[in-house]
Amino acid sequence: MAGLTDSDKKAMLVLARSAIAARLIKGIKIPSLKESVKESGEKRGCFVSLHKKGSLRGCIGTLEPTLPLAEGIEENAKSAAFHDPRFLPLTREELDQVDIEISILTEPISLKFKDGEDLKRQLKAGLHGVILARGRQRATFLPQVWDQLPDKEEFLGELCRKAGMDRFCWKRTDVAVSVYEVVHFSEKKL
Repeated sequence: MAGLTDSDKKAMLVLARSAIAARLIKGIKIPSLKESVKESGEKRGCFVSLHKKGSLRGCIGTLEPTLPLAEGIEENAKSAAFHDPRFLPLTREELDQVDIEISILTEPISLKFKDGEDLKRQLKAGLHGVILARGRQRATFLPQVWDQLPDKEEFLGELCRKAGMDRFCWKRTDVAVSVYEVVHFSEKKL
């Protein structure tokens, strides 16, 4: 994915915006990426995040590579706009106010750690996205979250809370932790 050109990234952002707009505006067509972006058919995990005036407005994604990239971007864009349970569905009036960001994930790698200190040593702040799971409870933070939570203990504590566990769950060895990296880009920064 490191070989994506600015043109490829722009095409993916147009796909995401079109997928959302097609739900809100009659007659909007959703473009195909098959001819323009060669990686569009690769199965990849991806997230689509919406930001309005710098604040999160929706974020939905897939961690595992279960869908071709183009299909994942389209589905996750619609889900981020209309089905993120933390927010009301996006309105037509808000469409022009949101900045779309796409994160394309590497395959998650499971970490083996002896204790919380060992886990902290293995995490690379700013580079690793982190998945934390125990039983049916699971949550992730994209690597971009390190910008708001640069302290490893605070980052892991908030991730535990997001998963519905106590904020020190990351210190226990019965919690599974995986990491991944992303290529991310947004309309605002492209």
